[in-house]
Amino acid sequence: MDVASPTGRAAPVLARPVFQAGELDRRLARLRDEMARRGLDIAILASPENVFYLTGLDHWGYFAPHLLIVPAEGEMVLVTRGMERATIARHVLNARFEGHEDYESAAARAAEILRQEASRPRHIGIEAGSAGLTHALAETLKQRVTAQWGDVTGLVDRLRQVKSPAEQAYMRRAAEISDAAAGAAIDAIGKGASERDVAAACLAAMVAAGGTYPGFGPFIRSTARLDEEHTTWSDTRLAAGDAVFLELSGCFARYHAPLGRLVHVGNISQADHDMAALVEAAFAAVLRALVPGALFREVYAAWQGVVDAAGLAHYRRHHCGYVVGIGFPPSWTGGNSVTGLRHDSELIVEAGMSFHVLSWLMGTGRGDFFRSDTVLVGERQAELLTRAPSAPLAR
Repeated sequence: MDVASPTGRAAPVLARPVFQAGELDRRLARLRDEMARRGLDIAILASPENVFYLTGLDHWGYFAPHLLIVPAEGEMVLVTRGMERATIARHVLNARFEGHEDYESAAARAAEILRQEASRPRHIGIEAGSAGLTHALAETLKQRVTAQWGDVTGLVDRLRQVKSPAEQAYMRRAAEISDAAAGAAIDAIGKGASERDVAAACLAAMVAAGGTYPGFGPFIRSTARLDEEHTTWSDTRLAAGDAVFLELSGCFARYHAPLGRLVHVGNISQADHDMAALVEAAFAAVLRALVPGALFREVYAAWQGVVDAAGLAHYRRHHCGYVVGIGFPPSWTGGNSVTGLRHDSELIVEAGMSFHVLSWLMGTGRGDFFRSDTVLVGERQAELLTRAPSAPLAR
């Protein structure tokens, strides 16, 4: 179906994955149930991932504030820059759009909308911990609207942890894209190639396979920078004996399925080969432990137990994986926090959760290896979504 454009000509509806209305309705109903339990009259969401989760708005405009006003009943209202009207008209069918000019703030416009509603005392929750809501915006809201203010940081994030069948389908599609990108990156690694060459092959394959822009670009680092957590490719040329770190994710309908590999240029030392076997054993232990009802800390203990039994009891990681799914730049972790499979986490594994599982043994003095993949928790066992080759690789 065509819609009218600002010029009066017919403009094609964007070809993009969308959720059925019933899916979005169920999400909103779950949120409102939680709001009722907390005694909230209104929740104001600012995290791009949470705005997308409830409305389906997928664009690059999230660099500017988006405030989704969710009342206990009635229509939602989305407040952002007025210039986004056409995009939101096509993407968002379950919320009223209220645009503001660039000389006014989203918070000022939202406050005006809130003041127009009933004047009785209200309990309003905001995502105080979201990078999408600056201190200045929050203060403007509180100064201009008389209410009992509370914090709903993490409320929608927790609802997002268990994926519906439709979301699981998007996760599987993202995994296929990750596998294609990883295969192209691995094929591009070799003596004389540059990290940039590897990145170019990876990104081209990602787009060709049907992917869109991921929350993180691919992390591609060779030997001198292996210990840098969040830097990526340079013009460094690869030489025999180098190891190349790959961590990447395909993205489909904003859903991510990351994977990571360590690829050697030339031969693999016996120490690295032996460490690869240990990494694989620890990874397998995590998959066995990822069942509904398990505690996150029990899953981490399964990984650590394999490492301890191999004589590396001193080696510890901050987690052996984390929840993954919806993501917008600058991350694929689902926002500005990480919900990890930590040694001290009392969170409970549920069917429908998806994790980026990492088995990382680097800097042990006994060889280095790394493998990560996206895993979906089923009713009885974990399902491996990403399937790029994980055995020790030499190019």
